[in-house]
Amino acid sequence: MKSATPIKKEPRIYSESEVSEFSQKYFNGDTLAAEVWKNKYALKSSNGKYFEKSPDDMHKRIAREFSRIESKYPSPLKEKEIYNLLKDFKYIIPQGSPMAGIGNNFQVSSLSNCFVIGVEKNADSYGAVMSMDEELVQLMKRRGGVGLDLSTIRPQGSKVHNSALSATGIVPFMHRFSNSTREVAQGGRRGALMLTVSSRHPDALAFTGAKRDTTSVTGANISLKVDDDFIQAVKNHTEYEQRFPIDASKPLISKKIKAEDLWEEIIEGAWKSAEPGVIFWDTVQRESLPDRYYREGFTTTSTNPCGEIPLCPYDSCRLLAINLFSYVKSPYTKDATFDFELFEDHVKKALRLMDDLVDLELEKIDKILKKIESDPEDDQYKIRERNLWTKIKNKTSKGRRTGLGVTAMGDMLAALGVQYGSDASIIISEKVQKKLAISAYSSSVTLAKERGAFPIYNETREKDHPFLKRIEKEAPDIIERMKEYGRRNIAMLTIAPTGSTSLLTQTTSGIEPVFRIYYTRRKKVNDAVEKPGKQYFTDENGDKYEEFAIIHHKFRDWLTTKGFTSDEIAQLKPKDLDKLIENSPYKQSSSEHINWQSKVKLQGKLQKWVDHSISVTVNLPENTSKEVISGLYMDAWEAGCKGITVYREGSRSGILVSDSGKKVTDFQDTIAPKRPTSLDATVIQFLNNDEKWVAVVGLLDHKPYEIFTGRADDSFSILSKVKKGKVIKNKGKNGKNRYDFQYLDSDGYKITIEGLSRTFNEEYWNYAKLISGVLRHGMPLKYVVEMIDDLYLDAPTLNTWKNGVKRALLQFIPDGTVPTDNVCPNCKSPAMSYQESCLLCNNCGYSKCG
Repeated sequence: MKSATPIKKEPRIYSESEVSEFSQKYFNGDTLAAEVWKNKYALKSSNGKYFEKSPDDMHKRIAREFSRIESKYPSPLKEKEIYNLLKDFKYIIPQGSPMAGIGNNFQVSSLSNCFVIGVEKNADSYGAVMSMDEELVQLMKRRGGVGLDLSTIRPQGSKVHNSALSATGIVPFMHRFSNSTREVAQGGRRGALMLTVSSRHPDALAFTGAKRDTTSVTGANISLKVDDDFIQAVKNHTEYEQRFPIDASKPLISKKIKAEDLWEEIIEGAWKSAEPGVIFWDTVQRESLPDRYYREGFTTTSTNPCGEIPLCPYDSCRLLAINLFSYVKSPYTKDATFDFELFEDHVKKALRLMDDLVDLELEKIDKILKKIESDPEDDQYKIRERNLWTKIKNKTSKGRRTGLGVTAMGDMLAALGVQYGSDASIIISEKVQKKLAISAYSSSVTLAKERGAFPIYNETREKDHPFLKRIEKEAPDIIERMKEYGRRNIAMLTIAPTGSTSLLTQTTSGIEPVFRIYYTRRKKVNDAVEKPGKQYFTDENGDKYEEFAIIHHKFRDWLTTKGFTSDEIAQLKPKDLDKLIENSPYKQSSSEHINWQSKVKLQGKLQKWVDHSISVTVNLPENTSKEVISGLYMDAWEAGCKGITVYREGSRSGILVSDSGKKVTDFQDTIAPKRPTSLDATVIQFLNNDEKWVAVVGLLDHKPYEIFTGRADDSFSILSKVKKGKVIKNKGKNGKNRYDFQYLDSDGYKITIEGLSRTFNEEYWNYAKLISGVLRHGMPLKYVVEMIDDLYLDAPTLNTWKNGVKRALLQFIPDGTVPTDNVCPNCKSPAMSYQESCLLCNNCGYSKCG
């Protein structure tokens, strides 16, 4: 008898409100974590249908896919065991692209977090540069962050064999690549780009200063690759040779510079604007295992956007983090200990999953190649994208590179009762990272025995490598087994930014300390719901806000161990919290308290047990001198760091700062200038789809202060013939504010139109109030315009309400440019802070490179 064909079960579809409800419940009311997960990682179709209601569904999806790959190999991990490792973000967390993309058939995208591109031959030609420009766009549309090195581009003024006669240098190409990145960043997708150049390059000085104006090259991070000769020349106050090509024994161009002049520019940039970062390039190459395979094309040329993964052209890496907090037994008690046995077991399994992730990525690349082939474009347009992914597939399969890292080190230390930055914290952190490195390499050798070594493995090439020497000293059996079986992965360790990840784990990020133990938020309330004894803030419009403290999750856990109930924690005021912090393991352990020398020492100790690199930012008080930053950079080089990034408080406008080095306890308020009864106004006409509309822009000191819009065929019809006038603030019969428009007609008579708001579409009225609010509180106009541009409220056509309003305001920006470097591009809050070499929004969780 013929068996019946099984009926395929249709996936359950959830509404957005259902997903918000379930995910908030999952995160115990943490709205920020729930929204970040819903917006970035929940499985959904291109038309916005949700197929997962909470992270638990996501973890089951990921476990299923890992299990499918495991089943192809000996001694497979079971799906349930994998799920338990992922569940509740407790132990193992795929980061970014893997979390969103594993098992996701609604998007044809890569699982790699980062790529490096480049060209092998004739790298200084226009064709080569245009090729890189197209390749970075193609990668970014598949979710990847990109790094590329500009050291192969001819310096400014050098001879070229075309009608230009001389080269423009690297700076114009910095703008080109930056602009391409920003173009891809439309519609919610944010590109991430790292541009590097060698200190040997004659244009290194121009590169270093290219972002001094913070409105330039806003689509890229920049880092200078400095070699040991340069550092020594700075130390010895001697000259340094720059040349092109940079590695040529007989260069076409050669010149001597005073090393200190370039060094001072580097320090000036770091002091003023946190860029450029510095990469100690000789250290990177000395410590790079992949560079031993340079004949196969694995020479490292640049890094990913946050600097933690140095890569060769067309290689990529996928990231996974281990939550260190979860390995502390009896946290926040005198009996607290780190469970090294469980940690070792999980690291080995995490490395297996990372190797499975390489297989999953190769499957994704095949789907991308299939998609390219099926696209209706002519082959002449598809060939470069096809070649790009073919080269990436080749490097991925030859090296099987992985990126296993950690997060929550700050909370791990506090849970153990150890103060971040102390000598004890550096000792225990290094011990944990050493255990991770040894366990991961042991696992990779076991995988080589079971699955085969990475295809180009060659024991002779790796002879006397410094990283392997350190492994051999601690665990000689691993090296002996490696000689017999090889290693499954060419390189496998990193410490990457975990901005979004840390929001989901509700822990500190990466190896960073807690950024802030608490801060104050405000929630608007109606007069009717005021509660006795509550503290309220009233703004200049009379609106009232309830103030409440947002407390770091793990500090709340500490409070719970001290007997505080949830209700008692909710009632704590800033002065109460300050006293409690002083008696907690978090005392002097938030980012503004950490001594930079301790941070650099910690980074150097951990770097010895990380075969890639570390993304970390040293936060400095506003009064830090340039001499201190110079000393910090030198100390980082001496400590064996592969790179260093600093952020001096207040050096980037729009980023959250504290008052003169005082402890931050709140977002900084701005006070809107008091509105005069009468404001001069400009009237601008625009189209909202096929309707004629007008915008009235009220001006204070010739700057936009408020905006009103309405349809020209309603009571605004008169305004369609008026260009200037005044907006008069009055009180209506109901006691609420009313705004009237007043102007002089051609005969000199004063005409008044009462109640500008009465014909408004309610949705547009609310958005206009929002825009007016940020204008009144002084947000720079260029950022207001981009905020409007990112609003999702009408179709992506030219003639829309938001485009009309945007154009109305653009005329008040002299050059019409709209850079977006310092305000959160997601929520427009000035709440961006530097963490792990990246910008992280402390309001909505947006990360520029996570």
